[in-house]
Amino acid sequence: MIRTRLAAALAATTLLVSGCAGAEGAEGGTVTLDFFQFKREAVGTFDRLIADFEKQHPRIDVVQHHVPDAETAIRTRLVKDDVPDVMTLNGNGTFGELASAGVFHDFSGDPAAARVSPGVQQVLNDLGTAAPGESNGLPFASNANGVIYNKDLFAKHGVDVPRTWDQLVAAAKTFEKADVTPFYGTLADAWTALPAFNQFAANVPPDDFWDDRRAGRTSFADAYPEAAGKLAEVYRHTQETRFARNYAAGNKAFADGEAAMLIQGSYALPAIRANEPAFEMSTFPLPTGDDPERNRLVSGVDVALTMGRDCEHPEEVLEFIDFLMTEEAVTGYAEEQSAVPTLKGTDPADPALAELRPYFAQDRVTGYPDHQIPLAAGLEPLLQQFLLDHRAEAFLDSLDEAYDRVLARTS
Repeated sequence: MIRTRLAAALAATTLLVSGCAGAEGAEGGTVTLDFFQFKREAVGTFDRLIADFEKQHPRIDVVQHHVPDAETAIRTRLVKDDVPDVMTLNGNGTFGELASAGVFHDFSGDPAAARVSPGVQQVLNDLGTAAPGESNGLPFASNANGVIYNKDLFAKHGVDVPRTWDQLVAAAKTFEKADVTPFYGTLADAWTALPAFNQFAANVPPDDFWDDRRAGRTSFADAYPEAAGKLAEVYRHTQETRFARNYAAGNKAFADGEAAMLIQGSYALPAIRANEPAFEMSTFPLPTGDDPERNRLVSGVDVALTMGRDCEHPEEVLEFIDFLMTEEAVTGYAEEQSAVPTLKGTDPADPALAELRPYFAQDRVTGYPDHQIPLAAGLEPLLQQFLLDHRAEAFLDSLDEAYDRVLARTS
């Protein structure tokens, strides 16, 4: 039952989501849609998209609402039975919880869903759906984990883009011999260990790990030692100040040419460019093993579009969502925000993402493993501590204990 499942997802809050609360008819037949939009940097982009939509649909007004803490805000609104008409949400564990609770519309039969790349849609669906076969959100923009690299430094030191784990380690050692920092570490912000962690966690453990972990048939201690060891090895090739530098400092240092590589998401590219690097940069997937054909790119749905399950004005809401899911809107947003477009046959426009195009074209993508770990399990500080003390067994045991504790509380 929706009420029970949503109560668990919202930490035992008791409510019944009956539909979209913000849409209302105005005089003259105008319908006003409440658009909940979570990305601060995209407010101007969506303002322009809304203006274009309203020119084509004069009887529909769309009012964009941006709030600083989107996850807290959307949970608060749901508790009050105040579901926005249209929502952008990050495709993460919170989205999966709410989708599984039956809060969102099923888009699986809608025309816009047929335009989405199946692999990208699956990444979003894997977070959770209200029922098998449903799609409770549409991927509007994706991002990608990767190794952002300084092409000038690679060329100067004769280093080819590594495609295997051994080649990656060899490249790091080549740079060190030339007094060049291989990777820039930014562990003052604990979350910045996640891009590297996710690549190893997605490719090293068995493909059925998460099903087995939820069922209690395996553990992080059993399946993650190799992934943890390789993560620690990467951070051995960062600068000594890695625990004193945060995300913003890392973007500037990389832009200033202080390291050959920065393991980050594609979302970091605009921030790096804001520091005016004097070199060309590109991105490659972090190699995790000896067979490059088995390496998958970790990609997440940076922006998911969705709506309430029972809206007051479903026609108007779906018209707006269908407009946003056109190729012109999706690719225009992706180009402006250095994002990855999500529709079949589309490629990232940013030249720094060109090397990732084959992975999307071949659907060699997989979702973020950390999205499968409840936030309350505290993965980020556990990773930070592990990269400080290198005690892999203690790290994995602590992660198992925290994961089991949270699951017992929420299941």
